[in-house]
Amino acid sequence: MKAEKKWLFTLFSAAFVSALLFLSSISGFSASYAFASHKPFPSTVHRGAGYPPAFAYYISGGGGDGERIFRLLLAVYHPRNRYVLQVRTDGSDEERRRLADLVKSVPAIRAFGNVDVVGKPDPATYMGSTSIAHVLHAAAILLKVDGGWDWFFSLSASDYPLLSQDDLSHVFSSVKRDLNFIDHTSDLGWKEAQRIQPIVVDPGLYLARRTQIFHATEKRPMPDAFTVFTGICDLGEYALLNKIISCISGSPWVILSRSFLEYCILGWDNLPRTLLMYVNNMVLSQEVYFHSVICNSPEFKNTTVNGDLRYMVWDNPPRMEPRSLNLSDYDEMIQSGAAFGTQFGKNDAVLDMVDEKILKRGRNRAAPGAWCTGRKSWLMDPCTQWGDVNVLKPGPRVKKLEEYVSSLVDDWKSQSNQCRRRENL
Repeated sequence: MKAEKKWLFTLFSAAFVSALLFLSSISGFSASYAFASHKPFPSTVHRGAGYPPAFAYYISGGGGDGERIFRLLLAVYHPRNRYVLQVRTDGSDEERRRLADLVKSVPAIRAFGNVDVVGKPDPATYMGSTSIAHVLHAAAILLKVDGGWDWFFSLSASDYPLLSQDDLSHVFSSVKRDLNFIDHTSDLGWKEAQRIQPIVVDPGLYLARRTQIFHATEKRPMPDAFTVFTGICDLGEYALLNKIISCISGSPWVILSRSFLEYCILGWDNLPRTLLMYVNNMVLSQEVYFHSVICNSPEFKNTTVNGDLRYMVWDNPPRMEPRSLNLSDYDEMIQSGAAFGTQFGKNDAVLDMVDEKILKRGRNRAAPGAWCTGRKSWLMDPCTQWGDVNVLKPGPRVKKLEEYVSSLVDDWKSQSNQCRRRENL
């Protein structure tokens, strides 16, 4: 028993040191490929009250995902936004350089200098806590290079937007800018014994070569200093029709306000650091960290809108991740009012349909918005010329998103679904 306690003490000590090292490093900017223009902007970007909201995007993928990341960037691009792109460590330096070259090939990006590519990614371990480290690192970069954005979106290479940035910004113009869109519940169910209490070690935190987490034989009791919250697995109408009653994964997808992310990174009280150390030794900590920080924070717990604006479909029986969306899902996906779909196969035909019918985007071109003033033709990209980037022109898809967001905000106003503890559910 003494040997086991000594082993656990060593493990938690190492995790504590790891967390401190991580926190000391996230303020550093590690983007080797930054495209800032030294020329005057052709159109001044205005931020703040009285202007449309701006978004910060972290888009990441693994080896071989460089072109998918670039396609997703073009689908969500707008000069008012800010972007950080990352190919994880299983990708090559050549792939990162290729992605950087693709980014530099876009005239608007060269002019506005609002896209950065991480040149030296940190190690990543599937199902480990390094996923949270990556998101926090990206958020720290985005705050350092541009503090004027309003909401943070984390996207993977397998995600795709279901509406234009003009639509998204138009709808969010009527939303309080301190609200956070995050599915959350303290009703952990089977996750308590299988996800929260088991102790795991993520070798990526220690720069080890092992590619998978490994498990300790001991389990830890549930904490009493804070309540653990997790993402809700939103099964949707498809699951009801097909009698799917549960899914393996919760929701790691979040839309976070700049003020909340500043709190997580700067940590003017100790809660974000405490929870960061706690999730260091947890399976799939991305389903727990932001949910638990926000719902245990007196300052932010009343800013939680219980929804993530994602459309996804689960297999029956469900697997670790939602199934890939395809052409058969198009109609229901578009009618859902969701802002993003999760997840899509590489170059699936349904993406071409979204480009053609919703985004009006040509191959290797940014999705056009009111800011694009060039003549549209198969020879000319309308977004090689631009006017006032602070003007929006929402399209027909905006109504569905307005209804969806309005219903979520009404639920938030009623306080019927905000960070309720398990005994109150």
